[in-house]
Amino acid sequence: MTIRGDGVEEQRLSKTGEIRRMAKDDRFKVLGVVSRASVRKDKNGKNYWDIALMDDEGIIEGKIWGNSRWWDKSGDGQVEVTDPAESPLFCELVGKTLGLAGQVAEFKGQLQYNFSGVFFMNQERFPPHQFVQRSPIDQATLEKEFFDLLESCGGQVEAFLRYVFFERKLWDRFKDWPAAVAHHHAYVGGLLEHTVAVARTARSLARTYSESGLEINVPVAVAGALLHDLGKMDSYRLVPAPEMTVIGTVIDHIVLGYGTFSSLAADFGLEERLFLAIGHILVSHHGCREFGSPVLPATPEAMAVSAADELDFRLFCWKNSVEKMEDGKEISDYNVSAQRRFWKWEQGNGA
Repeated sequence: MTIRGDGVEEQRLSKTGEIRRMAKDDRFKVLGVVSRASVRKDKNGKNYWDIALMDDEGIIEGKIWGNSRWWDKSGDGQVEVTDPAESPLFCELVGKTLGLAGQVAEFKGQLQYNFSGVFFMNQERFPPHQFVQRSPIDQATLEKEFFDLLESCGGQVEAFLRYVFFERKLWDRFKDWPAAVAHHHAYVGGLLEHTVAVARTARSLARTYSESGLEINVPVAVAGALLHDLGKMDSYRLVPAPEMTVIGTVIDHIVLGYGTFSSLAADFGLEERLFLAIGHILVSHHGCREFGSPVLPATPEAMAVSAADELDFRLFCWKNSVEKMEDGKEISDYNVSAQRRFWKWEQGNGA
């Protein structure tokens, strides 16, 4: 399929993955669902749009400047929209399917995307949900590993986890939920993918140190990892792309998750010491107060989960950054989330 605008040369559509590998001055057209959009003012007081577009390969973020052209393609043909701010089509872009024509630019040494053409597509012909990115890992594989991790806990811990996810029916939403709206695992199934990775790593850490003689409760570490982001089910929603909720913005997932856990633990009758040990993991898993944890990890189990959570986040940032690199480059652009550049090194013949 192609998107065509008046005076704009017809060209094939690109996916976001291909666009992220493009070089400065390359032109592209892309079709996807808007995951974020906000109107801002430039230095001359004119409106521009800061926008993020998602397809099944990922997200690109860019600017729609005041001199861009807007087109209504919701009918059979296309009509230019001269004042998008006053158009009912463009008053709420999040969750809508758009076509964007743009060019790769450079700003302060980093590549950015400027969109010169905006096309409001027919939402029935191009339903937004078909462009929503999903976890790249097979759903059945993730679910099986989640169940294996849960069953490895045994005893009251396993019974409580079954109560939370299945008797209280959180599983149907949990398995499809995003882990964020940006930064990491911001797609359908991202919460399950991230949770499984954190629990897998936390269990390995706990087992390693237990075998070294450290007094650490492996089932508690696994349970804390499986529950650590429980609050994200209230912090985010799918519309169909991930979006922050009001309560998630003003309360945050750590507090929300602990509240949900506390209520469920009381209903279940979880033993007091287990309640404290697992609850401590939930409130400390970000590792430091600057990142939102009200307390620091104070048990081996909490330290294992916090370390696993941080590692999964950093490795996701590394993967996301190196995938955007042009062929032949070794050092990524600066990653704002991880606050660093990443190195993609390749083993030489003599290594």
